[in-house]
Amino acid sequence: MNYRIIGEPLPAVLCTLEQNETMITERGSMSWMTPNMKMETTTSGGLGKALGRMFAGDALFQNRYTAQGGPGEIAFAASFPGSIRAVEIRPGHEIIAQKSAFLASEAGVQLSVFFQKKLGAGLFGGEGFIMQRLSGRGVAFLEIDGHACEYTLAAGQSMIVDTGYLACMDASCSMEIVTVPGVKNALFGGEGLFNTVVRGPGRLVLQTMPISAVAGALRPFFPASSK
Repeated sequence: MNYRIIGEPLPAVLCTLEQNETMITERGSMSWMTPNMKMETTTSGGLGKALGRMFAGDALFQNRYTAQGGPGEIAFAASFPGSIRAVEIRPGHEIIAQKSAFLASEAGVQLSVFFQKKLGAGLFGGEGFIMQRLSGRGVAFLEIDGHACEYTLAAGQSMIVDTGYLACMDASCSMEIVTVPGVKNALFGGEGLFNTVVRGPGRLVLQTMPISAVAGALRPFFPASSK
């Protein structure tokens, strides 16, 4: 499979597949494709894994697209202004991502649910109690809300992240929730009561325009609904 990412900040990834190569994606993510791409809807691992993906914010079913009779092309477009990041998944290099980050991948990538081990991280961290784990082997494409900013954290290094700005991280990283120091800072600083602390070692990808932040900024401009 070869690919190229086009069109930022309204991006799409164009994937060229050899005969019998397969891509998987969530329902509705395919934007266009050549006529020789065959679609098959599947639970991708059975009902248990399908329910796990649903709790992680993804669809119950996935679509598999296979090139038949020769090379084929298929495109997947992002659902929000930002960027698409290609990540190489392999044994020992798994990725933990925000809910709904998964766009598409090669058939060897497995998508499953990831539970935050610490209850506080799930309840107050903004990324949610449940995230996505990408494992297996192959290239996966993730949606990033806004611009992607990448850091490589050494063992013991950390980054404090505000709610919603964590896009993905290596599975070797860890997360915990800390309170904003000082009552005045917490109540009047406008940054909320909690922050997410990500610790290395591993790679960390942050996003500059979370959908939740955009929704909050636009909310005052929409009239209240009448009953």
